[in-house]
Amino acid sequence: MGMGPDTMMHLSDTDIQIIDILSDIGLKSGESRILVVLFKGYDLTSRELERISDLRQPEVSIAINQLIKRKWVWVTSHITEKKGRPVKVYSLSRTIDDILDEIKGDIEGDYRKKIEIIERVRVMVKEAKESE
Repeated sequence: MGMGPDTMMHLSDTDIQIIDILSDIGLKSGESRILVVLFKGYDLTSRELERISDLRQPEVSIAINQLIKRKWVWVTSHITEKKGRPVKVYSLSRTIDDILDEIKGDIEGDYRKKIEIIERVRVMVKEAKESE
């Protein structure tokens, strides 16, 4: 098992609101769910993440891989149960503030790009009128 969340840990109403907000601003739903579970500060196995986030194993796997790719989550250890292969344990690799700042930076970058495109359209329209 992971590092100590009580077995009845679940998503609160506030957690669900945060998941919805993160999804609204561009994170995939599964990533938002896993991130919010890990925001609680525990090291968790894939099975624990499935149960707490209420996602199926393939969804957890896809979300975890994306979060690892973004360098927000890492595998902290492997627990070997009596038989079978070791179980990976996941945790945040960055602070919540760092992650939120990165999301904010992505949004600001997208916003700036869209503003530049609008300004380019303005110039194109003016040039088109002048050449009529």
